[in-house]
Amino acid sequence: MMETEIRPARKDDCGAIARLYSISSDGVADYVWSCIAEPGQSLLEVGRKRYEREESQFSYRNCRVVTAGDDVVGMLVAFPMDEGPVAADPDPDPVLAPYSRLEDPGSYYICGVALLPEYRGQGIGTRLMALAEEEARERGLPRLSLIVFERNEGALRLYERLGYVETARATVVPHPLIRMSGDAILMVRSLAP
Repeated sequence: MMETEIRPARKDDCGAIARLYSISSDGVADYVWSCIAEPGQSLLEVGRKRYEREESQFSYRNCRVVTAGDDVVGMLVAFPMDEGPVAADPDPDPVLAPYSRLEDPGSYYICGVALLPEYRGQGIGTRLMALAEEEARERGLPRLSLIVFERNEGALRLYERLGYVETARATVVPHPLIRMSGDAILMVRSLAP
């Protein structure tokens, strides 16, 4: 296996970031992208363009990528979750509403972590999670948060091993693009001062 390196994402990484984010979201990103796609535009093209933006939370500027040689083989998307009344402004889209209810304002939100299958099981995901913790501490944020599907047992085990605890659940609204069913779980890890 080729040696890997983690670096800040660049704008020319956005196509790879979109592919990996689609994997990490188990189809939720595909659903979002399908709602805003222009006629004839592929979902990955929509995702690439979204990550090319610089002013959005969903920007390459909030991504770290894992490279093996010249190839992007993994990514982390994380950013501070804005403070504010989440429940008072639920997402009007019924498919997305459960995820809006699971936000944790004031946390450093790990929006997505993904690796190509052949790079899993080598500790790279743990390294990405440690990087997110380091970034949260640098920003003075008291905790990290993430959303995981209850049926993603491998990810659940990793997050529990790293000290994340379940704080809320919401039932996934079925849609053909979303590959998971059951509950989505908000997990939070408090950072000691």
